[in-house]
Amino acid sequence: MSRDCEVIVIAFGGGEVMEPLTRDDDRREWHQRFEPIPGMDAWAIDFWRPNWTGLLRHLEQLTWPFPHSVQILLRDQDDECFGLWMLHDGSLKEVPLPCTVRHENDVAPLGSILVRTDGEGCPAD
Repeated sequence: MSRDCEVIVIAFGGGEVMEPLTRDDDRREWHQRFEPIPGMDAWAIDFWRPNWTGLLRHLEQLTWPFPHSVQILLRDQDDECFGLWMLHDGSLKEVPLPCTVRHENDVAPLGSILVRTDGEGCPAD
């Protein structure tokens, strides 16, 4: 089954923490590897199958030098925009974004899809 998911990790000073995730490792619950984004403390990955099980749990357990700078942008193929996840009390939590809502979806890996609500009366910026 094919399914696309894009993930971007932004973390100030996170190079040492992310370096092992830029290499293949069959011991990880999820596969593939992150690619550094040149000139930034950021890394990206594009999953083409639903094989990213455990990714968020793995990222939240890393020893980040500046945990409050960690931001995860995640867009599953059915999401209308990226969702934002940040560390709070040691766990990754999704940050509610203006003009978006999550709808239950049994097929999506997170169990829901992120939908824009701009056309439903959300004020424009």
